[in-house]
Amino acid sequence: MAVTLAEISKLRNMTGAGMMDCKNALTEANGDFEKAVELIRKRGQAIAAKRSDREASEGCVLAKAEGNFAAVLALKCETDFVAKNEDFIALTKYILDIAMTDKPKTLEELKATVREDRTVADMITERSGITGEKMELDYYEYVNGGTTTAYIHPGNKLATIVAFKEENADYETIHGVAMQVAAMNPVSLDRDSVPAKIIETELEIGREKARQEGKPENMLDKIAQGRLNKFFQESTLLEQTYIMDNKTPIKDLLKAKGITATDFKRVTLNEE
Repeated sequence: MAVTLAEISKLRNMTGAGMMDCKNALTEANGDFEKAVELIRKRGQAIAAKRSDREASEGCVLAKAEGNFAAVLALKCETDFVAKNEDFIALTKYILDIAMTDKPKTLEELKATVREDRTVADMITERSGITGEKMELDYYEYVNGGTTTAYIHPGNKLATIVAFKEENADYETIHGVAMQVAAMNPVSLDRDSVPAKIIETELEIGREKARQEGKPENMLDKIAQGRLNKFFQESTLLEQTYIMDNKTPIKDLLKAKGITATDFKRVTLNEE
């Protein structure tokens, strides 16, 4: 049967699919909109299955903070062209808004969250069918605190969230800390929270480097410990030097403002 431009436009607004896809679906469904939507969804599932072994290395990373909760996530795709598409970015924002409302505890819980009779996973599959690219929700992290903040680096490839103990913490200061996390990629909040495996690795590297420099065996542990302390200063958030002045440790910056950082998350699609 013939379908009108108005009908095609209506289905496009409902699904976000291309004009030809909408026309073909309506024609096959004999003008039945519910059947046409289902056809478009099935097409997305078929394409997603076909593309399952492809690499999705591009995408969109967004973060948001509201009061005591902040979340960051990455929706991935195959090409930068799709990653910059307005509809793809809009879908990422929509999923992030769902996370902010429902506050899921895990990535899988977020994927299973339902809106308008569809799970988040189904929404992504349908978008995959529209673009013809593999898509996946690959990262989801959140923090809780008295105050939270978020930072999205230009380009939507890197974002951070940080939580603080105090309510209504000074925005300029906490936003600067979120930018610090983005720029300096700390391994943990402080030296006490550095994973034991990382500490063991750094000590071994320190000992081996000292050994190669010809240092006495009985001095290796002491030298390695000194180098570990330098690692803590460079790689833990509270001991890093603030990027805005290159002289103040973050812990001193926060202390002067009466602010206590409690947690942070950093998600990036960039190669580092």
